[in-house]
Amino acid sequence: MSTLTLIIALTAIAILCIMLFIYERSKPTARNIVPVVIICVIASLGRIIFSVIPGVQPVTATVIIMAICFGKRAGFITGALCALISNLYIGHGPWTPWQMLAWGTIGILTALITKHVSDENKAKSKAFFACMLPWCFLCAYIYSTVTDFWTVSTLVGNMPSYGVFGVFVAGWIYAIPHSIANVIFFLLLYHPLSKMLMRLKHKYGIMA
Repeated sequence: MSTLTLIIALTAIAILCIMLFIYERSKPTARNIVPVVIICVIASLGRIIFSVIPGVQPVTATVIIMAICFGKRAGFITGALCALISNLYIGHGPWTPWQMLAWGTIGILTALITKHVSDENKAKSKAFFACMLPWCFLCAYIYSTVTDFWTVSTLVGNMPSYGVFGVFVAGWIYAIPHSIANVIFFLLLYHPLSKMLMRLKHKYGIMA
């Protein structure tokens, strides 16, 4: 393993540790943890079931839905745990921290761009729902870019700079099925999952 690969890997792990520490410092109650567990189970099982189809999985869409309903901390921890749990079946490796970071980042970004939207509009607004579809599409490329930093770090010593760019371009092309699947899964899952999560949130006073 090259020095650059090690540095980049440690950076990803450090960011994950900091975010997990921040979540732990927020002292989540059992009520706060239950929605995370529910979504992690649904997303992880879905990823395992669809693992035979390259690029197609429901994790990104479910992380987006979780972040919309419960905010950035829940969005991040859900994304990170989905990668960690589902990889117990699919396979762990040096790519796992990057997958955790990628999905966690999508959770944070989704929460930030939707935090000023009321829960009522999140549940009922057709305009909000329509605006989230291109975001779901774009998130596939965010995921690809973050995870490809690991790929580049393992190859950078053996290829020119244009080759590095080529790795990202290849990743973006490979992300096309992922981006389409995100939109489809969001269309299918948003209303049933958001309704359940919002009900938990308001019935039990769960904080975002």
